Amino acid sequence: MSLPNAQPGPFARFAEKLVFSNRPLILVLFAAVTVAMLYFASQLKVDAGFKKQIPLQHEYMQTFLEYEADFGGANRVLVAVIARDGDMFDQRFMRTLENVTNEVINLDATDDARSRSLFTPNVRFIEVVEDGLSGGNVIPATFTPNVEGFQATDEDFETIRGNIVKAGIVGRLVARDYSGAMIWADLIPESDVNKVDYQEVARQFEAIRQKYEDEHHSVHIIGFAKMVGDISDGARSVVKFFALTIAFTWLLLFLYSTSAKLASLTVFAAMVSVVWMLGALQLMGFGIDPMNMLTPFLIFAIAVSHGEQMINRFRGEIFFGGLEEGTVDELRAKASLAHPPLEAARNAFRMLLVPGTVALLAGCIGFGAIMVIPIDMVRELAITATVGVALTILTDLVLLPVLLSYTRLRNLDRKREYRLRQLTRFDRIWAALARLSKPSLAALVVAIGLAGWYFAWQHGNKVMIGDAQQGVAELHPDARYNQDAVLISEKFSLGVDIMNVIAEAGPSACTTSYPAMELIDRFAWHMENVPGVEQVITLPAAAKLVNAGWNDGSLRWRILPRDPDTLRQATQNFETDSGLLNADCSAMPVTIFTSDHKADTIDRLVGAVKEFRQANGAYVDGNLRERLAEQAAEEPGFTSDKVNLRLATGNLGVMAATNDTVRASEHVILYLLYAAVFLMCWISFRNPLAALCVLLPLILVTELGHSLMVELDIGMKVNTLCVVALGVGIGVDYGIYIFARMREAMQQGRGVAESYFIALKTTGIAIFYTALTLAVGVAMWIFSDLKFQADMGVMLTFMFVVNMVAAIIFLPALCRWLLRPREKDDWRPRL
Repeated sequence: MSLPNAQPGPFARFAEKLVFSNRPLILVLFAAVTVAMLYFASQLKVDAGFKKQIPLQHEYMQTFLEYEADFGGANRVLVAVIARDGDMFDQRFMRTLENVTNEVINLDATDDARSRSLFTPNVRFIEVVEDGLSGGNVIPATFTPNVEGFQATDEDFETIRGNIVKAGIVGRLVARDYSGAMIWADLIPESDVNKVDYQEVARQFEAIRQKYEDEHHSVHIIGFAKMVGDISDGARSVVKFFALTIAFTWLLLFLYSTSAKLASLTVFAAMVSVVWMLGALQLMGFGIDPMNMLTPFLIFAIAVSHGEQMINRFRGEIFFGGLEEGTVDELRAKASLAHPPLEAARNAFRMLLVPGTVALLAGCIGFGAIMVIPIDMVRELAITATVGVALTILTDLVLLPVLLSYTRLRNLDRKREYRLRQLTRFDRIWAALARLSKPSLAALVVAIGLAGWYFAWQHGNKVMIGDAQQGVAELHPDARYNQDAVLISEKFSLGVDIMNVIAEAGPSACTTSYPAMELIDRFAWHMENVPGVEQVITLPAAAKLVNAGWNDGSLRWRILPRDPDTLRQATQNFETDSGLLNADCSAMPVTIFTSDHKADTIDRLVGAVKEFRQANGAYVDGNLRERLAEQAAEEPGFTSDKVNLRLATGNLGVMAATNDTVRASEHVILYLLYAAVFLMCWISFRNPLAALCVLLPLILVTELGHSLMVELDIGMKVNTLCVVALGVGIGVDYGIYIFARMREAMQQGRGVAESYFIALKTTGIAIFYTALTLAVGVAMWIFSDLKFQADMGVMLTFMFVVNMVAAIIFLPALCRWLLRPREKDDWRPRL
């Protein structure tokens, strides 16, 4: 008995008539829109932004924004100049350091007032002299290494060495072994008026390196701007990998279909999807972030996945009239029922419109769920992916079948025989897999799936939220940026990994409130003893040094004075450009330098801050400073000993807020994605149990993916979370197409096992080739210059392949026990 084509619903009949009655018009419209979108896509620019990547609504980021003008943000670039011979005390090195300092300060993007170097006037020393305290610039005004005729002496360098020690900047601006020195450069904060071109800034810093790095000196640069520049440079290799992906995809499609026309049309429709998506981004006013460079790959993969199903169905129609069930002889007999291209395309369109639309809409809704993460970059990614998938509905389910309707294949009989071999060559494999839908084996498969899910869930819960490794996780360990970061951390007691905890108090607290200053000092000591902390800098610590200086430098006087007048004497000479206090001394940052920015280091740091706050009542709310200022204005002479320790600024504060956001959003995104898949399958198949059959294998593979992240030491970050979610959205296609074909057979009275055999026989090879095509395309990312892209290549290859395997293995077993648990099934395949 043959399996007739299922009757289309009203929507499918209406859409079929609308599309195929207006084929020329549709092609003209698609061509016009594609040309326009190609023009807009050519205008698209890489758009990286610091504030785009942070959750601005988070409590920590509210602190960050409030004090960005006073203490700078987290957007700092560190430039270390190192003498290759290990000795910085020579005129040639000092000349280079001064030149690099001037070049950095002269960049338009750097904040001159916050830049620091041995050659900037805000780096000073204080010493005890006979009359009390004296101070000055670390580099004396008479030391001019760039002035012609000046010759430095040993006494000059001894003076500079002494001033460095007195200033307490060894390990900060000067290497611990005196082999080099550092320039700190804070970038001007981003605003609606000030847009920072990070790629241009990175190029400018790289130009400074190229100009001054020679056989005598090396220059090492780290910071967000330089990181974005290096990632953007690596992301340019995406074009190369995209070309390779297209080539391999075409080759695999050709091997599957033995038709250059069908392979080319599938790739062409997928490329139209990508061009439309990129053009739409430009029209919406977005750029493309370096971290979102993978999205066009994924849209291309989704389009190829659905396009492969379309050409698979089209081939069945032009070879056997769509009736691809039966033995070899029966299939050969059906050759007389073959349809011409137009009718074949109409039938393929009608049969795949609903399952294809359901799968793509589920992806749209799921990708839209990513928008729950309140980060601009993520929302751009979500919009990009959602628009791209929505456009794929048009290109794969409208444009491709219309193009197929005009496609006449050469050597039709030879291609039919090849298709016949595809349909029958694996019958024994399909028959063996169909046995998995028998009651006893199905129960065993379901039990194995449950056990696998439980152990994967247990292991996957160990995935680290945030960076799991040192350095920038998006770059390879041997990348220049990460090598620079390692050298700076080795030679200095600090790097770019900084957390500022803002100590808020009443106005003039640093000169009037010993209890407030003492609490801040105890807090600094508490944080210095947290593993991973390299150094802590505070105003109270500096005030203790000054107080000792007023008392002959005696160590016994290195304490905070309790007397207000003496306390004022110890703190009054510190200016706001020191970064230790704001204008009225109502806010004082506690600057914590750490050895790395691993997720566990950040969590330990935040935990220690919260522990101290709770034990000492050092946090009320974010409005304490304003209330104390208002009270002081109303009551002359008012003072307060209250202190708010507010988390957090600095790049670690940003990372802590981002990690919190990911932690809070991770499961919400997956639940929304699962709900979207379940809802769309329920609406399509009109059975919630059928929707579960499609969804449950997807959940299993997601947990297996989390386990793989643990094994590969990949942290769950904003970027990885989004890619995993996108991978889940693509993986659902396999289950939807298999079940849709099974449902056709079951509606004709077939049993679960026979229906599954028919589904595998007609779509199994297409699904296998789809998974192989997607996996090969992303597997090549392993060779990318970006470690992030390489890691995601491994992750997506795993998810594409395992999703296919899970859909084939677990879906029929679930169908058996969820849909037809009491069905008597004595079906045997005819091989």
